[in-house]
Amino acid sequence: MKSQLTTLCYIEKDEKYLMLHRISKENDENQGKWIGVGGHFEHQESPEDCLLREVKEETGLTLNNFFFRGIVTFDSDDNPAEYMHLYTSTDFSGSLIQCDEGVLEWVQKDKISSLNLWEGDRIFLDLLTKDVPFFSLKLIYKSGKLVKKILDGREI
Repeated sequence: MKSQLTTLCYIEKDEKYLMLHRISKENDENQGKWIGVGGHFEHQESPEDCLLREVKEETGLTLNNFFFRGIVTFDSDDNPAEYMHLYTSTDFSGSLIQCDEGVLEWVQKDKISSLNLWEGDRIFLDLLTKDVPFFSLKLIYKSGKLVKKILDGREI
């Protein structure tokens, strides 16, 4: 079973985020969704190790600097909780590669809300846009539907 510890990064350039349209993998829980880049921790990785490896593997880019923005806890039906470490970066180098998990595309930040996103992703993307300081967000899903949102210990 994969680690329930994950990273997700929104890489920014020219008022755009690098988004991954998840359309390539079979049996993908994110099939058809647009998300940032990241993935599951490997054995003995720190959050930063995982972040740097996943960004490089999925995009070909090297993060030169990044910011730890928050922890997002996903509680979904009978699955173990997932703890996602959320990052942003505007300082990177390298050239984009083809991603085997989907299609990478630079998307204007003000157009992202029109994409096929998870409902909970809209919440933490809004927090990032508002430059909210470090936060803890818990998202509770039942049968794929967001039923409860808790920000810094308070239901919203």
